[in-house]
Amino acid sequence: MSWKRRDFLRVTAAAATGLAFSGPPAVCEVRNGMPYRVLGKTGEKVSLLALGGFHIGWDWLSDQEATRIIRTAIDDGVNFLDNAWIYNDGRSETRMGNALRDGYRDRVFLMTKLRHLDAKGAEKDLEESLKRLQTEVIDLWQFHEIVNADEPQKVYSNGALEFALKAKEQGKIRYIGFTGHKDPSIHAEMIDRGFDWDTVQMPLNVCDHHFQSFEKVILPKAVEKNMGVIAMKTLGGTSGKIHEAGVVSVAECMTYSMNLPVSTVVSGIDSMEILQENLSIAKSYKPLSEERVAGLLEKTKALAAEGEHEPFKTKWAKA
Repeated sequence: MSWKRRDFLRVTAAAATGLAFSGPPAVCEVRNGMPYRVLGKTGEKVSLLALGGFHIGWDWLSDQEATRIIRTAIDDGVNFLDNAWIYNDGRSETRMGNALRDGYRDRVFLMTKLRHLDAKGAEKDLEESLKRLQTEVIDLWQFHEIVNADEPQKVYSNGALEFALKAKEQGKIRYIGFTGHKDPSIHAEMIDRGFDWDTVQMPLNVCDHHFQSFEKVILPKAVEKNMGVIAMKTLGGTSGKIHEAGVVSVAECMTYSMNLPVSTVVSGIDSMEILQENLSIAKSYKPLSEERVAGLLEKTKALAAEGEHEPFKTKWAKA
């Protein structure tokens, strides 16, 4: 490739991102072939691949198979486990709690999320999560699905944040973060109101880059504040299915997200086949060249234009 061609692609990639990222975080450790990164200011070491909690609670998946998936993931190097109080009416947390018996709890960084934004509701969420997950402490507790315009104000004013700090003092939780997928401006308000969040979870994928982008608006803020960044919806969520459009593969979607300055990438895993595929992608991950990033973004530009493959931004809302 000529110098001019290389230089053009480099500049195109930089201009396309609009960011001054120096690349993905360094690998701090490798366990059983799985790369680990530091979770922002927490200093915790977490696996590049995180096991999502929602899919593990599907009603068609047996309790035994759910345990098999979770324990196999841990045995193969995954230590970051995602969940939420609301997932599948609590079945996701219950299954994960059962799988974490026999010493598995001590091998993971356990995250779950609260639904309610008042102190009383938050306390209920926490106590039920602790019981379902069969643990005395949750490593990371996140305010779940902050998607409505009035919710940042409620988080800061309705008592749940104060309760979270109290629970941290009591040793029931270790770190506090928040999640959301609707509008980057809502994430921005959550950060700009001033609380020193440990983590943030958001959609980061090849389509997000082009449409209502968390990558362009929130990721720089999170990096500046040394927040642990948790990427989700790398394939567009349960109904987005970016890869099914035939433009990019599952591996390309996940690798793109892993190439951003994120600590871990959450994947919904509901079969041993998907688990093995995702383990392979994470364990074989290598930083992408600027030319490769530019190529992936060019291929997905038209695909992302109307938000079709990110319905959580255009259609979904929390009642």
